[in-house]
Amino acid sequence: MLIKKNSTSKTKPTDHKQRSNSIFSTLILFIMAALIAVFIITFVFRSYQVDGISMDNTLQNHNMLIVWKLPRSWAMVTGHQYVPKRGSIIVFNESNLAGCGQVGTKQLIKRVIGLPGDHVTIQNGSYIIYNKHHPKGFNPDITLGYGKNFPPTYGNTNITLKSNQIFVSGDNRPESCDSRTFGPVNTNQIVGQLIIRFYPFNEFSLF
Repeated sequence: MLIKKNSTSKTKPTDHKQRSNSIFSTLILFIMAALIAVFIITFVFRSYQVDGISMDNTLQNHNMLIVWKLPRSWAMVTGHQYVPKRGSIIVFNESNLAGCGQVGTKQLIKRVIGLPGDHVTIQNGSYIIYNKHHPKGFNPDITLGYGKNFPPTYGNTNITLKSNQIFVSGDNRPESCDSRTFGPVNTNQIVGQLIIRFYPFNEFSLF
């Protein structure tokens, strides 16, 4: 007659080690994912929601956007100046908002009208830009084709931009607080350029 000994369940040391390794690996994955997310948001792209009507009818209140930050980030790394194209829509940091009835620094979204070295004026309800390529002046709204059905542009703007400055404006000219009020924007204030409107889904657009 054989007697079977009772077996006591013991956890092998290798089991503890494997469990610890699994937990450690999971933590590393979470940390890496968080770091990658922070890197992308800080340097590559970020989503924004439009707050206000200064860019009507191009952008409406509560539109959801993707802003491309990589060119600006790369310029910072290489020590070069980032200058967006005329007519592009950018997000930038602005602190000189007293004339707009606001305080603190805010991120604004506007269209680039004037580039470094341009002489920006307002004449007969339109922006007119003078530079070495256009000594007789031109209207960027018409020349670049984005200014269809824009309301008239009013103000006393008559300014020559420095080598590190751009001039920005909202598309809803009567309802926009922009460079006509707070002055030129330094290129180091730029956060990034609008590339996609993804919400509302039926208004998905590339810029």
